[in-house]
Amino acid sequence: MTVGEHVVGISEYAVSTDPSETLVTYSLGSCVGLALHDPVAGVAGLLHAMMPVSKSNPEKARENPAMYVDTGASALLAGVFALGATRANLVAKVIGAASQVDHGQMFRIGQRNHAVLRKVLWKNGILIAAEDTGGASSRTVYLEVGSGRTIVKSDGQTREL
Repeated sequence: MTVGEHVVGISEYAVSTDPSETLVTYSLGSCVGLALHDPVAGVAGLLHAMMPVSKSNPEKARENPAMYVDTGASALLAGVFALGATRANLVAKVIGAASQVDHGQMFRIGQRNHAVLRKVLWKNGILIAAEDTGGASSRTVYLEVGSGRTIVKSDGQTREL
């Protein structure tokens, strides 16, 4: 970890208004990441959610909403709105949702995570500006709070979303 980085672990989210900070999450495989940035308010947030829906374990979802896409995305949205972000200015980027472990496509966790996240964003009137999802590779995501730049590293490649 370098100075100015805030690591967002699996089943965690973070919000920030510090323009010198970079939110980073590692190893997004079948998990899904949501990067939000409001350039007007100077607010950013990053989620690393593991499972699609909280109804599979409501008690665990109450303890850690970021474990699930539905409750985690809602918590992240509440967090950025509390810091001054508005729906009209939010730029949403979706990362991850790979099919790494599920080679037989039996559970399709990555696809389900992606579908649930798209539904939550749609219900909140938020369009997805960019995404890097699917495939079989894990991804690392860097979200620069000040600029909103979202950098994805995967398979030795680096690209901006």
